[in-house]
Amino acid sequence: MAITTTSIGHIRLTVTDIDRSRQFYESVFDWQVLIELPEKADSATREALSFLFGGVIYDLGGTLVGLRPVASDRFDEDRAGLDHLAFRLGGKSEIDDAAAHLDSLGIPHEPVKDIGPSYILEFRDPDNIALELTAPK
Repeated sequence: MAITTTSIGHIRLTVTDIDRSRQFYESVFDWQVLIELPEKADSATREALSFLFGGVIYDLGGTLVGLRPVASDRFDEDRAGLDHLAFRLGGKSEIDDAAAHLDSLGIPHEPVKDIGPSYILEFRDPDNIALELTAPK
């Protein structure tokens, strides 16, 4: 019997600098923090929240995205593991608005591309993780 899934529950990205990555993701996506380890947490709180690994978790309406500060190198999509992470938008105008938003933040990105059934906008986070915004035609 095969395993049947209905959606992605969560994704955790390993990052080199949690403060830099938080600033990036929160400014690009305006994500709100669901859970984080308080700066002055006592040992009981640290133990209870050990699953955070010193990072943070965001709730994207059912799918959780976490940042975990443990990486010591930069992302490379040509190694085994993740190639890129794509987030769905509603349409072309949202992709164009996203490109303008990235420009306003000084974040380099590729031009919006028409790939047939959809549009995509590619860019990278501070650890070189390949990110994509996609919207149907």
